[in-house]
Amino acid sequence: MASRPFKTMLAALGATLLAGAAAAQEPIKIGVTQPLTGAFAASGNYVAQGAKIAEEEINKAGGVLGRKIQLIVEDNKSNPTEAVATAEKLIVKDKVPVMMGAWSSTLTLAVMPKLEEYKVPMLVETSSSGKITVSGNPYIFRISPTSEMEAKAFTPLFKKLGIKKADFLSTNNDFGLGAAKEFSEAAKREGVTVGVMETMDPKATDFSAQLAKIKASGSDTLFVTTAVEQITLLLKQAKDQQLIARIITTGGSNSPDQLIAQAGAAANGSYHLVFFTPWFPEAVKNPDIAKKFVALWNEKKYNVGGLTEGFRGWDGIHTIVAAIKAAGKAEPAAIQQALWGVKVQGINGDIAFIKQGPAGKESAQNVPSVYLVKIEGGKVTRQ
Repeated sequence: MASRPFKTMLAALGATLLAGAAAAQEPIKIGVTQPLTGAFAASGNYVAQGAKIAEEEINKAGGVLGRKIQLIVEDNKSNPTEAVATAEKLIVKDKVPVMMGAWSSTLTLAVMPKLEEYKVPMLVETSSSGKITVSGNPYIFRISPTSEMEAKAFTPLFKKLGIKKADFLSTNNDFGLGAAKEFSEAAKREGVTVGVMETMDPKATDFSAQLAKIKASGSDTLFVTTAVEQITLLLKQAKDQQLIARIITTGGSNSPDQLIAQAGAAANGSYHLVFFTPWFPEAVKNPDIAKKFVALWNEKKYNVGGLTEGFRGWDGIHTIVAAIKAAGKAEPAAIQQALWGVKVQGINGDIAFIKQGPAGKESAQNVPSVYLVKIEGGKVTRQ
């Protein structure tokens, strides 16, 4: 007969093994902070939808490390203070080992100190401000292009489009101001005259004062940087004021299909820089993945206009999962290290990271694709 101490030891060992087995079966949590309400809600919801599609497909294929993944999605309400609160909640309460966020550059910059405080990496799927990857935060891994990269990609088009004089209208935050700076400097280098540089509050709905100044400037082109909600209103108001300058939106957050649906004829003739062309999936680096994503999106009956934002969520979650697999464990330090070596076939091209920022505290930056499309006759056309 086994002694009582031996029985106790066996019971304890059994409990430990059961606990270990249970932990191995628990899903791997991935934190997501997006603007699901507020000024940037349309785009934030599209990113979250793309991420959820990726979650479903990854889990159907067996998950990662023998475990399913579980997205914990928090609404940062398009507000920097709320963004910080969501990051703290995800890290401290939910104990996520990695995050994705936070759409707007201002929201991402607000979250960044928390990443350093708790030593948790974050995949940045949208934000374009150069500050994000040059400020010395080694927990930042960005797959979207910086405004500088976008302006560089656009540079040959100044001459091709015959741009002689350009005005700028940007949302008054890190996203808009950064883009205006990079595109206006690129324009000057190409011999383009820079006219007026106007800003607007991210929540503004009336742009008559700015458009009056832009119309008086007499430029042939107006560069606009803001989210799709304001772009829709701007196109309508520009048409009402009979603005003749061609409108080009930057930042990739413009959803041309949504503009066609909501701005109608006012969208015709406008140009848009995008980072995915769902209308022409054959044009991207990895067309099979792009076609699969479009099919899954349509299967869900999600808004077709959200594809140009939704792909970010798909690419972001797939990149995070590739890092978890390479790390061999769901721990922040291991995932952070593994992210540096990932090579993922994304919808927006092949994803891999280069170093940006001060030596020893570099952030990671992907070099993605940039495309220009035009709305003509209520349809999106390739340029």
